[in-house]
Parts: sequence; structure tokens; C-alpha cells
Amino acid sequence: MIKLLLTWDIKPGQDQEYFEFMVREFAPGVTRLGMTTTEAWFAVYGDCPQMLIEGVTQDLDTMRTLLQSDDWAALYEKLLHYVDNYQQKIVRASSGFQT
Repeated sequence: MIKLLLTWDIKPGQDQEYFEFMVREFAPGVTRLGMTTTEAWFAVYGDCPQMLIEGVTQDLDTMRTLLQSDDWAALYEKLLHYVDNYQQKIVRASSGFQT
């Protein structure tokens, strides 16, 4: 299993629009692309990214195909309207919280 770690901060004043996008478009969109979301963390305190999302695919080829697709590019571009400090990392999946 391969895990995609996504982190970001929600832009000030974009909270409601961001959460609507996540529920209506982003989460269903990544599921359609073949990634299973396994964790979603919202930090309310501390010096860390506000959001951490983890999703898995069966293998690295599936993850690469997903991240190179036009559908992913569209989701990513729309996400950037709502967030700052976006980062992503691909790792071999293990249990528990990964950074």
C-alpha cells in the first residue's frame, strides 16, 4: 500500500467555502480516482499545518496515475483557491499517524 500525505492551511475567511468544496467535490473526487481516504486531521492549536489528509492506493503505479490525471489536476487547482502552504508526500503506508 502507498500513502499520500497532504497538508495545508485554510485561507482566512474561506472556511465555509472550503468545507463545502471538501464534502461535495474533493472527497468524492479522490475516491472516484481510486484513492481511499484513511485519515483527516484538523489542528486547532499548535505550530503545524491546519489540515492533514491521508489517502492510500494499492501500489505506486496507481498513485502516480492518479496524481498525473486531468481530474486530479482540476481538484488540485480548485483546492488552491481555498488553501495556502499546500504540501504532499508519497510514502509506503504503515499503521498510525505518518509525517
